[in-house]
Amino acid sequence: MLMTLTVSALNEQIKSLLEESFSRVLVEGELSRITFHNSGHIYFTLKDSFSALSAVMFRGNASKLKFRLEEGMKVVIDGAITLYKPRGAYQINCFSIEPAGQGALAVAYEQLKLKLANQGYFDTQRKKSLPQFPSKIALITSETGAALQDMLRVANRRYRALEIDIYDVLVQGESAAPSIANAIKITDTKEYDIIVIGRGGGSLEDLWAFNEEIVADAIFYARTPIVSAVGHEIDWMISDFVADLRAPTPSAAMEMILPDTNELYLSLDGVATQFTERLHNKIATYKQEVLHLKNLYAQHSVEKLLEQKKEEIAKLKNDFTHTIAFKLQGYEKDMLSLKQRFPQAIDTTLNIAQHQLLNLKKMLESNNPKYKNKKGFAQIVKESKVVALSSLEVDDIFEAQSDMFVVRAKVLQKEKIK
Repeated sequence: MLMTLTVSALNEQIKSLLEESFSRVLVEGELSRITFHNSGHIYFTLKDSFSALSAVMFRGNASKLKFRLEEGMKVVIDGAITLYKPRGAYQINCFSIEPAGQGALAVAYEQLKLKLANQGYFDTQRKKSLPQFPSKIALITSETGAALQDMLRVANRRYRALEIDIYDVLVQGESAAPSIANAIKITDTKEYDIIVIGRGGGSLEDLWAFNEEIVADAIFYARTPIVSAVGHEIDWMISDFVADLRAPTPSAAMEMILPDTNELYLSLDGVATQFTERLHNKIATYKQEVLHLKNLYAQHSVEKLLEQKKEEIAKLKNDFTHTIAFKLQGYEKDMLSLKQRFPQAIDTTLNIAQHQLLNLKKMLESNNPKYKNKKGFAQIVKESKVVALSSLEVDDIFEAQSDMFVVRAKVLQKEKIK
């Protein structure tokens, strides 16, 4: 006879069977309905063409993921089957997740590269130019790595007039990326001409610190020009795309950013030779110009100019003398003519003036009241002017003047004698 079980008891037996039978499984499928919880856990569904399976990746394992889970991505999950007793639902607890057909690091690399490219981290317009003759640079690398010795050897050979500060950092492992990013932030505050970050070659896992977003951010926001020199020529890191200059190797970085002292000496020798040739050419040209100026000076010397001016002044003086003499002769003739005509003009003017004076005298006598002493007659004056009797109007004030009396009167009536 079958034993009657409670739901909880049945779920407990199923849980034990499932977890014992499927304590470690590898399952391949497509990601769907992904939820990134605030707690750090990731919940999603793993499916194929015919079935679906609930899945969870708890925070501890999720923090180790090198790439971001995306809808539709095909993955291989390493995990264990568990049953959630309260709902009687089973799920797979994911320990690790790998992209199907390619490595997790390769997917993470492409995801971050696309993200940063969309944010403008790789734009050529924002890249800073490097100084041609740096005086102080910082090397961010491992003090024990061969890359440091390679860089120092090249710097010593090419350009000794340089101050180099070394910042020892981790270049491999989980703590490497924060170590590199922190060193970039520190060196960026110390007025270096150039900052070089790098290490020697290795696997993708060994070089992964230079593909971390924290390092990319530190490079992007730095004010100092940064050179990325990681791995070998075939290795391309995220730091290479963000940096102001990418060098294929650490030693190549020093070749690229530092001038060669020997080449500078040769260039200086060449410049000195060119300068000497140009100086000789200039001197020869100036000699010709001086000779030409000397000839011009002889033709246009001060003494010669003074002699010419003296001749011009003498000519002007002579012309002036002749002109004055000619003018005086003309004035003498005019004065003689005036002298001959002056007495006649005086007599004519006096006769005219005497005639005019006689006329004025006659007019004065004719208008003087004392000469108008006929009985019953007087001259009429209005407003100090002699006027005709006919010009007066009613109410006009006037004066009747004789040679001895003046009568002031007013016109009361005006009639015309018929």
